[in-house]
Amino acid sequence: MGRLLIVSNRVQAARLEDGSGNQGRLSVALSAALRESGGIWFGWSGDIAEHFSGGMHFEKENGITTVTVDLEARDVEEYYSGYANCTLWPLFHYRLDLARYDRMFANGYERVNERFAQTLVPLIEEGDLVWVNDYHLIPLGDQIRRLGRSNRLGFFLHIPWPPMRLLLSLPSHRQLVELLLAYDVVGFQAEDWLESFHDYLRVQLGLEKDEKNQIAWNGRTIQLVVCPVGLDSEDFKTIVRSGAAKAAYHSMVQSRADRSMIIGVDRLDHSKGVKERFCAFERLLATYPRLHEQLFLLQISPIARDDLGHYREIRSELEALSGRINGAYASPHWVPIRYVNQSYDRATLAGMYRAARVGLVTPLRDGMNIVAKEYVAAQDPDNPGVLVLSRFAGAAAQLDEALLVNPYSSEEVSEACLQALSMSKSERLRRWRLLNDVIEAQDTSWWWRTFIGFLDDAPESPLVRS
Repeated sequence: MGRLLIVSNRVQAARLEDGSGNQGRLSVALSAALRESGGIWFGWSGDIAEHFSGGMHFEKENGITTVTVDLEARDVEEYYSGYANCTLWPLFHYRLDLARYDRMFANGYERVNERFAQTLVPLIEEGDLVWVNDYHLIPLGDQIRRLGRSNRLGFFLHIPWPPMRLLLSLPSHRQLVELLLAYDVVGFQAEDWLESFHDYLRVQLGLEKDEKNQIAWNGRTIQLVVCPVGLDSEDFKTIVRSGAAKAAYHSMVQSRADRSMIIGVDRLDHSKGVKERFCAFERLLATYPRLHEQLFLLQISPIARDDLGHYREIRSELEALSGRINGAYASPHWVPIRYVNQSYDRATLAGMYRAARVGLVTPLRDGMNIVAKEYVAAQDPDNPGVLVLSRFAGAAAQLDEALLVNPYSSEEVSEACLQALSMSKSERLRRWRLLNDVIEAQDTSWWWRTFIGFLDDAPESPLVRS
């Protein structure tokens, strides 16, 4: 195996690998792959230049080399805020009502991927493996091929792939799918999403996958793979045992005052189902008055993409909804929903997870769901809490010993919370042990080794244009 070149929209490794526990979950996973294999992490610096120059910033820290480029303000508006987050992201999360189709966005998306390719290609050496991550960079593989590189290229999608009936609403849907066929390996979080991708290939392109999940296309073979992103289990459990996590746990135990705590930790966006979660919790309070003052929901929702109007709207909506529920049910000594828009480091979150009787992870449609795995990993092995998980989460197939729910059903979610709160210790232990076994076996290392194993086995591609 040659060097590994990882490409993502944003590069965080050298900036965040500071030992504080503040790394993004994906950053932790990709950093581990780079430290072992050697190579480069390439992407946008997050900074804005007056004009795109293609100038690269090289940095090496903690055994990881990062190479970043600055984008123009127009690039960020059209490629990132526009096509990636206002067109593809809503569509891939089944939210056609939020998707915007704008030719300017599409042009910016193509332009930035071309710029990335032109900057990256001089760094690619013979035998290197190139691993492209996520929906921002779907065209990059094709651009690399056009610039004359036959290296093995892999792409991994960290969010859902939509059903064909939804994808057909995208004006350039066939072009987008054919761009993915420039890669040698295409990875998905869940079997359902691989099957949705294959459904499009079968119906629209007349392509069938074989028993190995391989597709033949223009003289090449494309390998389709399912390997959900794992938790850095061993490292996270070290964090759980840290002094900071223990302090957060004891502080939370004192704050909950002998009440049962339900915890939700989600970025503030429409896919996470926080509005539906609040409504389910309200139903629980309305249906079971005996629970009043006996429990509370701690919802932590750091603000993300707050430069986009519909994210500001959901923030206002959740503030109003939590305020209404608290106004209806709170007492002078008890607030049923503690709604927080701050972010916390992983040690603090680990302590909070451990103090919670129920972990509530109920996205309407979602990809990695690392929070669900962190909740399980943070539990006391002798007295664990219970995970309530959306059946539409990417991790649902792995974590089938959680209480799986339809997040759209307030009744189903509220009843699952009641079941979790009243579950016997023996049943909690049984479920937790099975969940923990999966999380430890299919961890971060398992994820990247599985994907890179397929990529390393792929033949170098002939330069055939799609």
